[in-house]
Amino acid sequence: MEGKKSQEGLTVKKNENFSEWFTQVTEKAEILDSRLGIKGFVIMRPWGALTMENMFMHLEKELQKNGHKPTFMPTVIPKENLTKESEHIEGFTPQVFWLKDINEGQELALRPTSETVYTPMFKLWIRSWRDLPLKLYQRANVFRLDTKATRPLIRAREFIWIECHDAFKSKEDAEKQVQEDIAVTEKIMHQTFGIPFLPMKRPEWDKFAGAEYTVGSDCFMPDGKLIQQPSTHLMGQKFSKAFGADFENEDGKKEFLWTTAYGPAVSRILVSVISTHGDDSGLVLPYSITPTQVVIVPIFTVKNKEKVLEKAKEIYSKLKKMGIRTELDEDTEKRPGEKYHMWELKGVPFRIEFGEKELEKKELTLFTRDTKEKLKIKDGDLKNIPKLGLEFDRRLVEKADKVFKGKISLGKTEKEIKKILDEGKVAKVNFCSTDNDGLNCAHLVEKKFGAEVRGTLANSNEKGSGNCPFCNKPAKKVVYIGRSY
Repeated sequence: MEGKKSQEGLTVKKNENFSEWFTQVTEKAEILDSRLGIKGFVIMRPWGALTMENMFMHLEKELQKNGHKPTFMPTVIPKENLTKESEHIEGFTPQVFWLKDINEGQELALRPTSETVYTPMFKLWIRSWRDLPLKLYQRANVFRLDTKATRPLIRAREFIWIECHDAFKSKEDAEKQVQEDIAVTEKIMHQTFGIPFLPMKRPEWDKFAGAEYTVGSDCFMPDGKLIQQPSTHLMGQKFSKAFGADFENEDGKKEFLWTTAYGPAVSRILVSVISTHGDDSGLVLPYSITPTQVVIVPIFTVKNKEKVLEKAKEIYSKLKKMGIRTELDEDTEKRPGEKYHMWELKGVPFRIEFGEKELEKKELTLFTRDTKEKLKIKDGDLKNIPKLGLEFDRRLVEKADKVFKGKISLGKTEKEIKKILDEGKVAKVNFCSTDNDGLNCAHLVEKKFGAEVRGTLANSNEKGSGNCPFCNKPAKKVVYIGRSY
């Protein structure tokens, strides 16, 4: 029954019912299974897990190149640690899973994030400026007791992510790390995975609990809503002061560490990969991260099966030796058309198909998933597949960027802002303030439009002009307003 379900095609179009399309494509392409029945938690199936493994590989390679070293930290955090930094605990307490029945008299939390684990270890591991910077990360599952309606991968109670926690001797060095984090998001999530984003410096009321400031990456979904992807936080000295994590500077004086945190949630970035590139036939996975880059589908009868499969295995061996992730579909129960639909549903970039007639002509058919074009190629052309893979990913980036550029419009009045939001876009607005002085206007935005003030564009010189359309006070900032998950 499960196998039959996965073979069925999608019954809805992406642009007509995105929510149902997303549910169907993640289930039928065997990305995940939510039938265990635990709200906010899903099972990642091999196709989804292998895709995420490749995403992790790109991110970790870049992080390690930039000086980060891997660690593994406990899944639980003592309550006394989590409550050390008052602003942090105030922001997170409603979302924490507490473990109370452990018979040891110690109340533990399932980690919502790990500042309160890394910082006390920084205190033990860092003695002087010579130990700095210290840049660490871990692959981790984190848990948030989200009380709103959950959606698989989109709004969850468990995220699979990378979290980086870094310590520096100065604010200047820490802020350079924030910029490096934004650059990593650009290089990997955008240029490699094909997901454009707006780096948004969050308003004061929406920054990470305990941070001096937060820069979040806002990505568009096909239904016009925004989804937050990697965020980076300047923690400043708040956590180091709370935990007494100091160091001896070059002058022999004690100073508190400056810390940052960066969190690419790979399970959530996968949502954007699926939603941005997928079409009415299913997934379209970037060549760089797909579990299978080329699938070989030989077309045979009982009479010529041995001859055709021999050629298929020869091609398979050749591609594997080139380092190409390849699969040979030898299934005898399915017709060729069924196989084509299945591999298109799974989003494999290239499909090689051939039968006895093609072998006689010494040619193969190459199908390309994003364009759905079929080309006749020779055996010698197989060496071009890595180059074609790069071109495949470049097309995905260009297509996503083209859609992205048309998603932002200037809104000068409340009427214009509502129209922009109703069209599934983000409104660029001259706004009074992103300090707490602007909180009343932010509440109006939420009440009137069901939207949020996402923040100001990081690393931008945009300056407010005229008056805020909500309070009519002079506009100090240019903010971006959108609806989100």
